[in-house]
Amino acid sequence: MTAAQADLQIDRPTVADGAVLWRIARDSKVLDLNSSYSYLLWCRDFAATSAVARDERGEAVGFITGYLRPDSPRTLLVWQVAVDEAYRGRGLAAAMLDALAARTAGEHGVDTVETTVAPGNTASERLFTAFAERHGALLEREVLFDTPDFPDGPHDPEVLHRIGPFAL
Repeated sequence: MTAAQADLQIDRPTVADGAVLWRIARDSKVLDLNSSYSYLLWCRDFAATSAVARDERGEAVGFITGYLRPDSPRTLLVWQVAVDEAYRGRGLAAAMLDALAARTAGEHGVDTVETTVAPGNTASERLFTAFAERHGALLEREVLFDTPDFPDGPHDPEVLHRIGPFAL
């Protein structure tokens, strides 16, 4: 953890965090915004495989939502990563990802992280490439969902990033 992160705590989200996670996702202007209801459910049902960063007042300032893949329970699928604008540029996304990977490795035997990244999302590309490098893991990429797969209008392809195996 860097000095810029020293006043922050990374832990599991609670239902009380759901509204703030929805706001951070909305304000990111990059993420596909899910319903506020889905963030509440995520904080209830997938807290064990998600992370929230809290400031000195205990307020959520960043989050990662994730789940264990049902057909590959040693794989953590990272759904969304977002950091409040006031806290960007401090390495918080990387710190949350490292903490979540370590926690799920210890509790669930996770040794692989998957996520999807839309072309042009440079911040996510850098985050997951650097994660693979830090942990000496392979990074494989392939299109998971192509533009025609999306029924609700034009959508960039989602490129699957598979990182692993790694040991933490």
